[in-house]
Amino acid sequence: MILPKVRDPRFITLRRGGTLTDSDHHLLALWAADCAEHVLHFFESTRPSDTRPHHAIEQARAWARGEITMTEARAAGGHAMEAARDLTGAARWAAYAAGQAAVTAHVAAHELGAAAYAIKAAGAAVLRSEAESAGRAECRWQREQLPEQIRDLVLDDERLRNEICWSVFDC
Repeated sequence: MILPKVRDPRFITLRRGGTLTDSDHHLLALWAADCAEHVLHFFESTRPSDTRPHHAIEQARAWARGEITMTEARAAGGHAMEAARDLTGAARWAAYAAGQAAVTAHVAAHELGAAAYAIKAAGAAVLRSEAESAGRAECRWQREQLPEQIRDLVLDDERLRNEICWSVFDC
């Protein structure tokens, strides 16, 4: 489980009683899509004809641009995660990252799921002795992609949820 038991109001939109603006919600979804896309090749090399994770990333971005509804993005995320279910290793984690990116449209706190699964994918793609180093490199890359407007929010979220996210944000 990568979501906290108690929802953080910083990841709940203003119209639902939280403090998250729509523009920041969109930035979270775009960052999550970037994280997932960075490791998507691990899935695509295993299942080149299965476009569900790629489509989910596209839908996350389309939602952030206002081109599709939250429901459409959420559905694409579910399909991407379905693509992961019978896989193992880097391909599985990459598909989950794509799914989490798309469902960020529904629950903004899934942004960290996309990042955590992408880090797990990077670690699973290398020899076990190199996994920690690969995960840390992926974590650093993700942090470099963070838009300034959401940087402090995401870094604090990583700190708060690191333990339930397999401690992948120790980079």
